[in-house]
Amino acid sequence: MSKNEAAKGADEGDRNAMGFLELMKERGMLAQVTHEDELGEHLASGVRTAYAGFDPTADSLHVGHLLPVLALRRWQKAGHRVIVLLGGGTAMVGDPTGKSEMRQMADAAVIQQRAERFQKQLSPFLDFSSPEKAIVLNNADWLLKLEYLPLLREIGVHFSVNRMLTAECFKQRLEKGLSFLEFNYMILQSYDFYHLNKFHGCSVQLGGDDQWSNMLGGMELVRRKEQKQAFCFTLPLLVNSEGKKMGKTEKGAVWIDPDLTSPYDFFQYFRNVDDDMVEKCLFYFSDLPVAEVKALGALRDKAINEAKVVLAYEATKLVHGAEEAEKAKAMAASLFSGPGGVKPDAPEVFVDASALPQDPVAIVDLLTLSGIFPSKSEARRMIEQGGLSLDGEKVTSLQATLPLSELRKPDGVLVKKGKKGYHTLKIS
Repeated sequence: MSKNEAAKGADEGDRNAMGFLELMKERGMLAQVTHEDELGEHLASGVRTAYAGFDPTADSLHVGHLLPVLALRRWQKAGHRVIVLLGGGTAMVGDPTGKSEMRQMADAAVIQQRAERFQKQLSPFLDFSSPEKAIVLNNADWLLKLEYLPLLREIGVHFSVNRMLTAECFKQRLEKGLSFLEFNYMILQSYDFYHLNKFHGCSVQLGGDDQWSNMLGGMELVRRKEQKQAFCFTLPLLVNSEGKKMGKTEKGAVWIDPDLTSPYDFFQYFRNVDDDMVEKCLFYFSDLPVAEVKALGALRDKAINEAKVVLAYEATKLVHGAEEAEKAKAMAASLFSGPGGVKPDAPEVFVDASALPQDPVAIVDLLTLSGIFPSKSEARRMIEQGGLSLDGEKVTSLQATLPLSELRKPDGVLVKKGKKGYHTLKIS
């Protein structure tokens, strides 16, 4: 074994032995934590159980969910036990955090279907080989059985309305109106922590930093009613340098489900992050050593693109596996390898023939109906900026049309939007 290999092996061994708190600090994944010194001693004295909750309010997890998922993953790798809590009960109320208006209510059957999808999506990230390592629970199993008056007497007495109204998750909604339904969300989430502590020995809740107020309620409830140790650990929100939430493209959220966001589009999302987000995202979405991440993050100008490719590959491998990551990387390389006269491969997009108003069809209408652009105004703007091409030919007129026969070709029509966006458009 060479000296380099020996050093690398020693480094990996040290890293595996590193405590959860130290590792999360090292990778910039700690936002806030309660009773830090006490928590450190708690973790050092035995195997501990932490949970993170995921409300099934959509058909798939998205990129924003990955930080708590990866926190659970690193918690488990540090030798501790995890609980994945699916919010089949809390989803029926809806968390007001970060929302300008009340969520639309989904029925119980839809929520249950979504919860089952979430469980499948989470399985690749965690070791569920035994209950001593990880379990999956659904809070509908206990929340739906609660009786209102006993809940008020047993739990409600521990919550101050005055204090609840100072929480950020409520303050931003008070001007527009906060329903009593949503006001109960904090109590239900707190009850989850209390229930998991009482029946499953869970002492730590992990979550996004926007959940801090809700999490504190649960921690304090456990400490008051059970007189046991309980801790909150929050993760940074996935935001860019301007403070705007990441995880969205012009087509909407970046989903974990490959049927909603293809592995190639997932790769491209991370390939196109802002330069100043590369190092942070590498710390979050890869297991690369700190020194390597810092070296990649220090690259500047055109060289930073090398780091972005590494980031896109590592993030795609993490979510979709090495094979899909290799495919996405190869596809991106063929698309951006420069002139060569060969029509590159690109994700296929189909447009329903019955939805097309005429033949030939206006290109602006076609691109909007296909979903390549979310609105006609954005399609027009791209044309006016000179950033739209079909089969290598720039579109210069807002009134340009395309014969449907072009869409029926075996290879379809290659749509290039901007410098890096490619789609193969076909008719169905």
